[in-house]
Amino acid sequence: MKFRHLTYFFFLVIFSILSSCYSFTGSSLSPETQTIQINEFINNAPLNNPQLAQQFSTDIQNRFLQRTTLKGTKENPDILIEGEITDYSITPTTISSSVNAPGGNIQAAQNKLTITVKVHYENRIEPDKSFDRVFSDEAVFASDLDIQQIETAQVKLVNERIINKIFNDIVANW
Repeated sequence: MKFRHLTYFFFLVIFSILSSCYSFTGSSLSPETQTIQINEFINNAPLNNPQLAQQFSTDIQNRFLQRTTLKGTKENPDILIEGEITDYSITPTTISSSVNAPGGNIQAAQNKLTITVKVHYENRIEPDKSFDRVFSDEAVFASDLDIQQIETAQVKLVNERIINKIFNDIVANW
């Protein structure tokens, strides 16, 4: 019985020490920061996906408005986020050849979708935190997917990853 009490006490002490070392809020925004304006991202990629700019703009606006206490505004915001999509490309990554075909036809077994976004972040409360950065991510997928499948699943996945990077660089204290 004594051993059980010592074990509970030991875990309680360890938990108390660990919980005092880490804060779960992680926000690096100052408490004075109240408003945000996220302008539409423009699609300047050479290969143009017609829905990409609208989808990306909506998704990044939703991320900031749903996961922070910031209020959206169109006039004199504390935080301004804007930018452009500079690359949208689909390239082969893995090549396979058919051994049964005469001459051994070579075809792509996997393709890679890459999206690159240039972001301008302006923090008017803490100007030293403002930046201009390029964010990029990619997804590898089977070459037998059609373009509609790519644009519904893979684009959404890559957008989400890029938005996570942007969000973490602005809001999270990592």
